[in-house]
This record gives sequence, C-alpha cells and structure tokens, in this order.
Amino acid sequence: MIYRTQGVCANSIEFEVNDDNTIKYAKFNGGCSGNTQGISQLVAGMNVDDVISKLESINCGFKNTSCPAQLAKALKTYKSQQ
Repeated sequence: MIYRTQGVCANSIEFEVNDDNTIKYAKFNGGCSGNTQGISQLVAGMNVDDVISKLESINCGFKNTSCPAQLAKALKTYKSQQ
C-alpha cells in the first residue's frame, strides 16, 4: 500500500503487511533519511496493532503529527480497508 502523508516532511509511506498481521516492510519517501530508515527497520516484523499503539501519539516539534504517527495512521487506514 502507498499512503500519502499529511503535515510531515515525508511525502508518502509504502508498506506491506503479512498474512499474520505483521509488517513485512515499510519505506518512507522523503523525510529525515536516518530517522525514517530507523523506523522502517524497527517496525519490520512487528504486529500492526502494536505499531499503531506505540507510534500514533508521537509529535514532531510543534506539529500535531510526525512520520511515526503518519505510519500509525496509514496502518489504521489499511486495517479499515480489510
């Protein structure tokens, strides 16, 4: 799935979820390269619901969201389409 982000430096997030509800991979397009690569590596293999609960409330500076929070939002969107 490709999710178009809002309010962050990354333009979009590409990700795939395995049949067992774990994240196969996540890739941020744009954003702070080191941070987004780190997030991608950390969430690979994690349960979707666990990632959502850990990341959804993270803010970036004075923004109401962040790249991690946008990943949580993308995963919620994915779940709602299943």
